[in-house]
Amino acid sequence: MFPIVFLFLFLRPMKEKISEIKDLLQNPKDIVITVHRGPDADALGSALALSEVLKQLNHNVTVISPNDYASFLYWMKGNDQVVIYSEDKEKAQKITNNADLIFLLDFNSLSRISDYSDVVENSSAIRIIIDHHQEVDTKAANIIISDPKSCSTAQLLFEVIENLEYKHLINKDVAESLYAGIMTDTGSFKYSSTTSKTHHIIAELINLGADNSKIHDLIYDNYSENRTKLLGYCLNDKLQIFPELNSAIISLTEEELKKFNFKKGDTEGVVNYALAIKGIIFAVFIAEKEGVVKLSLRSKGDFKVNKIAKQYFSGGGHMNASGGISELSVNKTIEKVISIFKENKKNLTK
Repeated sequence: MFPIVFLFLFLRPMKEKISEIKDLLQNPKDIVITVHRGPDADALGSALALSEVLKQLNHNVTVISPNDYASFLYWMKGNDQVVIYSEDKEKAQKITNNADLIFLLDFNSLSRISDYSDVVENSSAIRIIIDHHQEVDTKAANIIISDPKSCSTAQLLFEVIENLEYKHLINKDVAESLYAGIMTDTGSFKYSSTTSKTHHIIAELINLGADNSKIHDLIYDNYSENRTKLLGYCLNDKLQIFPELNSAIISLTEEELKKFNFKKGDTEGVVNYALAIKGIIFAVFIAEKEGVVKLSLRSKGDFKVNKIAKQYFSGGGHMNASGGISELSVNKTIEKVISIFKENKKNLTK
């Protein structure tokens, strides 16, 4: 096994560690690429992009997701070959047990892949993390490529591919998967994590064949009737605004979701509508799914929701975008969130 190493893109050892990965890829290998539970466009796009690149190098590659994901991501090349662990555990376990390498994309701890984590941990494969979140678990992989300053894992992966000298393998399909990851994780390039480097990379992806207009339509302008009605219900009936605290909550119970024939991805981005209200600095979306109460936290400016997610909801993420889980009911979770608003009044109203 290789020693645990840190690789930040701005440090001198970059070439050395990239060389180490390239050496591992010199001969055909059985490779697994996995992502966090409930993968978004950044996670899935990165996984499918890397898979396509490695397949061109004659590796046997399988993308394994801990569970299913939103249907508006199904258009990505290779989606039809993704193995869903929760639906076919025996197949996923066999493939993982036989793997030589496992790439862990867009997550910083094995806990993010739920019960699939035991399978990955027990595999003899060399594990490689490529991720842009903070506080990476140093025990999760043998080689860690982490850059919290990167706007997305897709952007970081582009740089890794470039430094591996595999840029010539970025075809239209790879470019579009990477574009989707960067576009969504930057909020269509509006978040502060978007830099000039991001725009340069996006320009390169368009030049390499990414159809930016098509990708935007497939992800953002492809709502089902039920999803649109659910959004209307959230805004008309479930939005709670606390103007004196510059905060807002939208909440949904499992029963409410069932009324709108909820499908995975239908609540994607709902929290952003609350944050878009003038004066709101901190917005929380609470939803009960499969018996678990989950939270999405968003903020503006320097209000750090990742600290709140970690302290109160066993979660984490980015400074302005994080998630977590509550062991309480939806109503009790709402009460807890309101108390958190009050505790942070000074920082929310300054």
